Amino acid sequence: MKERAQNTKLPEQAFTLYDQFAHGRINRREFMSGLTKLAVGSLTASSIMAALMPNYANAEQVSFNDPDIKATYQHFDSPKGNGQCRGYRVEPANLSQSAPIILVIHENRGLNPYIKDVTRRLAKAGFIAFAPDGLFPVGGYPGNDEQGKAMQRDMDGEKLKQDFFAAAAMLKGDSKGHGKVGAVGFCYGGGMVNKLVTEQPDVISAAVPFYGAAPDLTKVKNIKAPLLIHMGELDEWVNAMWPDYETALKDNNKSYQAYIYPNARHGFHNDSTPRFDKEQAELAWQRTLTFFHQHLKA
Repeated sequence: MKERAQNTKLPEQAFTLYDQFAHGRINRREFMSGLTKLAVGSLTASSIMAALMPNYANAEQVSFNDPDIKATYQHFDSPKGNGQCRGYRVEPANLSQSAPIILVIHENRGLNPYIKDVTRRLAKAGFIAFAPDGLFPVGGYPGNDEQGKAMQRDMDGEKLKQDFFAAAAMLKGDSKGHGKVGAVGFCYGGGMVNKLVTEQPDVISAAVPFYGAAPDLTKVKNIKAPLLIHMGELDEWVNAMWPDYETALKDNNKSYQAYIYPNARHGFHNDSTPRFDKEQAELAWQRTLTFFHQHLKA
């Protein structure tokens, strides 16, 4: 992974405030008010905020014109959701036979450059990867995360869920696949992966939620796919759900592996923000690729 300077000068509380802001638990005014209280000397509220915001130049590990991949956009129908939808599809350039397909589900802000790069990384590793833009029905990812977050928050949550379900079903029948579909998601997307395996168990063959909310525990019994679950040690909100989720997985004899990465924050895989933890992100990603290669064989 590309090196990202991890800003150790930021106070830990700044990351907590950013996490609350990014997930809609506080508004911008409350976010800035909290940062103002942390400002000391040359470290102003504005400079702290600037350091916390995504820098997508850091997230490009695989160029869109890399000769080893072929990237396009593909439309699909979501009759129970928002109608016509669109996603970012990336394949190995010299695909000569069927290949496993992976659904990539974005955070709570649409198909931003980081998620598009993750999709390209999967294609570079030999998979067909498809990342729906949940914001397409309302105009698509707007170019900045804050506006994208507001757009996604205002959408009908049930219809949006059905759009991702429709994408998974479409990939299940893809002519270039061999019938096995994996799913990986981050934050909101991790929670959506958990919903997919509990509510669409016959569609997903392997699932990797990164720091995603637990699903309805009464539906854990439906899971058929093996799970690889990634969490950051400092992610209090997601981790608070884990004990009950793990109990439900054990009680229902489900196949899962779970890792809690030391000193890692929520979003530790996202190399566009200072929450990125290079060592832990690389380890989680290698585990993810190995897991998909193992469980998505023809």
